[in-house]
Amino acid sequence: MTKKDLTLKEYLIKFEDEIADIFTAGKISAPIHLSDNNEDHLINIFKKVKMDDWVFSTHRSHYHALLHGINRDWLKREIVRGNSITVCNPEHHFYSSGIVGGTAPIALGVAMGLVRNGSKSHIWVFVGDMAAEGGVFHEVVNYAAKNNLPITFVVEDNGISTNTPTKKAWGESASAPKIIRYTHKKEKYPHYGSGKWVIFG
Repeated sequence: MTKKDLTLKEYLIKFEDEIADIFTAGKISAPIHLSDNNEDHLINIFKKVKMDDWVFSTHRSHYHALLHGINRDWLKREIVRGNSITVCNPEHHFYSSGIVGGTAPIALGVAMGLVRNGSKSHIWVFVGDMAAEGGVFHEVVNYAAKNNLPITFVVEDNGISTNTPTKKAWGESASAPKIIRYTHKKEKYPHYGSGKWVIFG
C-alpha cells in the first residue's frame, strides 16, 4: 500500500502505528512520543505552511515532519536510530528538540535573520500546552509581536503536561496574537512510548 492509496490522515496514522510497533518490538532504544487524534487539526494548519517556510517542532515531531514534506523512509530511519525527539532536516527547514520550549528562541532568531535578509519565508513554532506556560515562550511571543516578525506559534493542547492535567498545574491560559491553539483528546498513545511493555535488546 502506497501513500497514493491512503488519505493524508490515514497516511499519518499508519506511519505512527508502524513506529509504535517497531518500538514495542524493542528495536528503538530511545524515547519516542507518538501523536494521535490530532491529524485533522495539523492537516488544516499545514495547508498554510509553504515548503520554503521553517518549521520548529517538539519532541513529538513525526506528523510535523511528514506534513512538511520530509520523506517517510528517511524519517523512519532517523527514529529507529534514536533521533525521534531531535529530528532535524536542514534541507526542509525543519528542526525539533526534546527540550520543552527549546526551539522557540531559536525560531525567533531565525525569524529575525529572515527579515534582515529580505526573505519571504515564514516561521512556524509548535509547542505543547506545558511549554506554552513557560517564561521563555511568553518572552519570545512578546518580542515577535512587538517587532512584527514573520512567525506563528501553534499550541498543541492535549490537556496534559507530561502526566499532570495542565489546568491543574498552570490554570487557564491566556490568548495572544499570532498564536493558534487547538485542543484534542489523546486516547491511543500515552505521553511516552507505545503504551505496551517493551523489552529492549
